[in-house]
Amino acid sequence: MSASTHSTVRTHASSTIAGAAVALTLALTLSVGAALMAPGVLSAQQLMPAPPQVGPENGSLVIVGGAMRSPEIYERFIDLAGGPDAHIVLVPTAGGAEEYDDFYQGMNAWRDNGARNLTLLHTVDPAEADTDAFIAPLETAAAVFFFGGRQWRLVDAYGGTKTEDAFRRVLERGGVIGGSSAGASIQGSYLVRGDTRTNTVMMGDHERGFGYLRNVGIDQHVLRRNRHFDMIEVIEAHPELLGIGLDEDTALIVQGDRAQVIGSSYALIYDNRSTTGNDGKFYFLAPGDRFDLATREATRPTTTQSPVGGVQRKPWGSGGS
Repeated sequence: MSASTHSTVRTHASSTIAGAAVALTLALTLSVGAALMAPGVLSAQQLMPAPPQVGPENGSLVIVGGAMRSPEIYERFIDLAGGPDAHIVLVPTAGGAEEYDDFYQGMNAWRDNGARNLTLLHTVDPAEADTDAFIAPLETAAAVFFFGGRQWRLVDAYGGTKTEDAFRRVLERGGVIGGSSAGASIQGSYLVRGDTRTNTVMMGDHERGFGYLRNVGIDQHVLRRNRHFDMIEVIEAHPELLGIGLDEDTALIVQGDRAQVIGSSYALIYDNRSTTGNDGKFYFLAPGDRFDLATREATRPTTTQSPVGGVQRKPWGSGGS
């Protein structure tokens, strides 16, 4: 057999093998596709978890009811941000002063609890807050923390500006948004106690928060200041909302739709689809308790996850029926 004949045979054989491989690949593809279409078999898209309904898609929230003292809360926030060297932007604007500097006493506790890379960011001028120069620290931030005061001041300074967008981008890239007192309430979509005249008005002239939790209103200092009945007014007027109350030195840690209580006191849940007793309109979560923001189900860790006792899936006002 000539060399050219050998070459022809080898080429023909290679073509035959290649064709068989293509046919096998096609058959496997069709069979996998058929399997995915078969009843009871989920596609890759179907297997992906559904996006959160209430909480953030990325990042974490640390929502504190005021008078933040527990090292546990600082430690959790700093860990979520990436450790002591993570860049944390602190926003004191709710406090009401015209100016703040690096001697602001609110920074001391952060330093005492190990944070080493802090930036203070403040303005009362929304035009300044709408500039690229002002938001520059936020572009490298791993976390943002809002101090207490009056929550409407945060809206007046940053609402609708590039700064508000930059806050959200910190969360979207996996960072942490936190806040205490007014800095807790601003994280809800409905701004509780947002009236400029007095903080005793629950539904005032400012009603839009920054909305890191959707369809949620957040109150603070609830037990320390005997405010635990105040949120009922809001939920009765806006029954679509979930109400969350936090006592002092107590935090709700949120990732997606999952929340956990930490700190030294209690969180309160106001859900007009759930009652305690005959017609109780809120219930308590203790440190360690978990809450699903989407299903509005609370659990208490034991050796297994158990429902929080005394809470019934029964609309408000239905009495004993």
